[in-house]
Amino acid sequence: MLYSSIDNKKIKELKKLNQKKYRDLTGTFLVEGKHLVKEAYKAGCLKEILLEEDTKFTCDVETNYVTKSVMKYITSLDTPSNMVGVCIKKESKINGNKILILDELQDPGNLGTIIRSAVAFNIDTIVISKDSADVYSSKVLRASQGMIFNVNIVIADLKDTINDLKKENYKILGTKVNGGKEIKTLEKALKFAIIVGNEGNGVKEELLNMCDNFIYIKMNDTCESLNVAVATSIILYELEVR
Repeated sequence: MLYSSIDNKKIKELKKLNQKKYRDLTGTFLVEGKHLVKEAYKAGCLKEILLEEDTKFTCDVETNYVTKSVMKYITSLDTPSNMVGVCIKKESKINGNKILILDELQDPGNLGTIIRSAVAFNIDTIVISKDSADVYSSKVLRASQGMIFNVNIVIADLKDTINDLKKENYKILGTKVNGGKEIKTLEKALKFAIIVGNEGNGVKEELLNMCDNFIYIKMNDTCESLNVAVATSIILYELEVR
């Protein structure tokens, strides 16, 4: 079917998915561009594809066509793609031995980059606080390069999560700029959870008080701190290669 009007009810509903409250309400979200659509399909999350008319793409999900003006209306990009996927959020629970906990991450680019690094360095589950940036926003999805579809993600209350992990004998590691153990000297743990904090304030004090140990990255004194996505990527790499 070809949709040619932005006044169409279906098109208006899809447009609303650029807002978090409608993504939460419907349990669906949009991905834009061929790469993200393919990643969503491989993960079994792709519900429908919208193609700009005359675009050639074959996939065994519901496929509809839209005019260029309708695609521009739906998209959140300044330069629209010719392909948008409608995806279903997956219900997840914590599993695996390597857990990454993100406390109030606000920048979508940082969140997406961390998700990408978590996949690269074999994190089993990412737990994201409810006051973090929305993992299903277009900026996070693009920054993750579709890796959101390749890692288990749970959005939850962090205090409750950490308490549950402690009962299951996970070692809880908090990140701090100063203090604790330098990441290279940390003894290996079979089951661990690393807490990474907000860009400006770090990990909340109430969560640090729940940690078994603290870790930091040794670096030149001239540099006070690293971007949270860079720091997290280094930590995950060091933990993986030990």
